[in-house]
Amino acid sequence: MKKKMLLLNTTVLLGLGGVLSTPAYASTIQDMESQKSQIQNQRQDVQSNIKAASDELTRLQAEQDQMKAQLERLTLAEEENNKKAQKTEADIKETSKQVDQLEKEIKLLQEKLEKRNDILKDRARSMQESGGNVEYLQVLLGSSSFGDFVDRALAVSTIVDADRGILKETKNMQDELKTKQADVKSKLASLEDMKAELDEMTVQLAAQKKQKDALAKELKDKEAKNEELKASLQSKDSSLANEQSTLEQNIKDQKAAEEAARKAARKAAEQAAKEAAKKAAEQAQKAAAEPAEKADSPSPKAAPKASSNDVAPTSAPAPKASNVVTVGNRWIGNSAYVFGGGRSQSDINHGLFDCSSFVHWAYSQVGVNLGPLGSVSTETLKHAGTQVSSSQIQPGDLVFFDTYKKDGHVGIYVGGGKFIGAQSSTGVAIANMSSGYWKQKFNGRVVRI
Repeated sequence: MKKKMLLLNTTVLLGLGGVLSTPAYASTIQDMESQKSQIQNQRQDVQSNIKAASDELTRLQAEQDQMKAQLERLTLAEEENNKKAQKTEADIKETSKQVDQLEKEIKLLQEKLEKRNDILKDRARSMQESGGNVEYLQVLLGSSSFGDFVDRALAVSTIVDADRGILKETKNMQDELKTKQADVKSKLASLEDMKAELDEMTVQLAAQKKQKDALAKELKDKEAKNEELKASLQSKDSSLANEQSTLEQNIKDQKAAEEAARKAARKAAEQAAKEAAKKAAEQAQKAAAEPAEKADSPSPKAAPKASSNDVAPTSAPAPKASNVVTVGNRWIGNSAYVFGGGRSQSDINHGLFDCSSFVHWAYSQVGVNLGPLGSVSTETLKHAGTQVSSSQIQPGDLVFFDTYKKDGHVGIYVGGGKFIGAQSSTGVAIANMSSGYWKQKFNGRVVRI
């Protein structure tokens, strides 16, 4: 009987062990935990890429802000240059009127001089016919030109008062004619310079407009790419987050199912233990009712009570002067060319220069004064220092170029055949004077400050 009870208890315990030690759940959870770990690693990579992309977006945004500021400068420069172009056109029209008026006055003076010339010839001829003063006649006959005739006639003391008055008036008219002719030549020269400046300004405006349009397109393209990159990264991260969330829910559900199974197993074990104990008691009662001779036999020990504690639970898975060549670098990409610009603090604050005002500003930053800012020009700068041979050129020297006029452009030599200056199409920039356009325009003038 004892052997039967031991066999029964052993069978019950083995059955309970089989119920409680189900590895299927643990294997499934381990797989899901592995998948979760992989997704987490992927998300870490994506998050790292998002951070890198965010940093890049921040950098691009800063670049976009800089480009927007440059567009604003170019717009302001375009407006200022348009104003100057309109003023130049108005000046040309006004100067043309003045030239026309001077030409009319010159024509009238010439007609008066011709009449006076005829009168003097008649008087001289009349004096000769009436036996006039020989000295006077010799003076007249010895003159090499009409102007020389007037000067000689005025020097003869025997001229009658009437002749002297006519000659003096004629002399004054001649002087007035020369003055007006010189004035016309000066105004014509100024008009030609103004026209050349206007033509140069037109080229500059076209170049600036092209640059402005290119920057605007570049800005728009970069903004589109940035938005596309941002959306792609956010979509990838959202997809991985959803996948991770789903997997975490599956793991949670699986663990809940596993816990429910363990509880059911414990309940079944407890029920089986109760049934085994009940059966053992029944067997004991039956044994007590057997013949007395069997009563001396040692009574069987009660089957050990199975406990949920007897089953191990499944574990869960575990400024010097030499600096003048570099001081202007701050304006590269942050400036615009304005004809006549850079002569007020407002222009300087907005990075609006022309070639001579930029040079003046650069030298002022290293403590060198190149004269009054309001009147600085290529003409004043070429006399500001000592001219040296182009073969002795060194960084910091001023270099001059013949553009719309002689010495029409100036920059600062930086070495290596290059110079920095306010260029009409780019604003402040470093250009190569060893080849191309600037090599053709360099006139050899080098000034050392």
